[in-house]
Amino acid sequence: MAEFQLGNRTIGPNQTPFIIAELSGNHNQSLKRGLAIVDAMAAAGAHAIKLQTYTANTMTLRGAHRIDDPSSLWYGRELYELYEEAHTPWEWHKPLFDRARQHGMEAFSSPFDETAVDFLESLGVPAYKIASFENTDWPLLRRVAATGKPVIMSTGASTLAEMAEAVDVLRAGGCRELVLLKCTSTYPATPQNTNLRTIPHLQQLYPECLVGLSDHTMGVGASVAAVALGASVVEKHVTLRRADGGVDSAFSLEPEEVALLVTETERAWQALGQIQYGVQRAEEKSRLYKRSVYVAQDIAPGELFSRDNLRVVRPGDGLPPRYFEQVLGKPARGALAAGTPLSWEVL
Repeated sequence: MAEFQLGNRTIGPNQTPFIIAELSGNHNQSLKRGLAIVDAMAAAGAHAIKLQTYTANTMTLRGAHRIDDPSSLWYGRELYELYEEAHTPWEWHKPLFDRARQHGMEAFSSPFDETAVDFLESLGVPAYKIASFENTDWPLLRRVAATGKPVIMSTGASTLAEMAEAVDVLRAGGCRELVLLKCTSTYPATPQNTNLRTIPHLQQLYPECLVGLSDHTMGVGASVAAVALGASVVEKHVTLRRADGGVDSAFSLEPEEVALLVTETERAWQALGQIQYGVQRAEEKSRLYKRSVYVAQDIAPGELFSRDNLRVVRPGDGLPPRYFEQVLGKPARGALAAGTPLSWEVL
């Protein structure tokens, strides 16, 4: 499987999971709040901050669409107005990136059109993220691929053919370092529609790519499970407090939860280890607590061993239990006190 540099960090299956904190629109149109989120995510241990680079005008047209799905967090909202509220002003990108870099974090973004790529190139981003809804935008894919930088692409709401075409376009355009994220494009996603078993299959389909999860579920459980299934990268939306509101706040993690995410995904990765049978060095002392055959009652010389005067108990200083039936009916060589581990010498 692949492994490559993203900025100053190596990502891949032999590295701790790469945790991306997605700021999205949870700055609530306050640069001060955005910077505070960056600070909080750095303190929580996230490895990268990711923005979204667009304006309402680069995304849609005024009056083009109103969200009419009652189950949507944005039901009844005009799409243009939603993007106006959620977008990160382009003049904020540099201070947000600079703050992240001061903390030793990577900082990059999802461009939503070719002008956004040109802008992000001027800021020296180390990588690009392709959002699920943009992975069929071939001109955008070609422009991103032409930078030669690592690309992280979400695969939500995509057919297998669309995903394959997107990979081909990126490869043909010059992208050599690619991460594919399993993603469910519902907000929030549910555990039931997350389908994490796709992750190892995705790795089989694209062994030259890294795989990961763009996680829109609540909590950290799905992300931890994804790492256990082979995810090298996890992306989560983040905020300071969900109670503060914001376009994505309902399914975003708070700083304490991000710290838990970092800790538990690393533990899951560490626990993967390797295929192992037999006794590990760390377990050798624990073998003492396996059961063995002990004298349960005082035994006189020549007395026969029986189910009454022997028992299989802990610790493991006596004969292994597999010999219990074999020693029954045999005479004791000498006197034995209760609590003595049985050995071949005393028979």
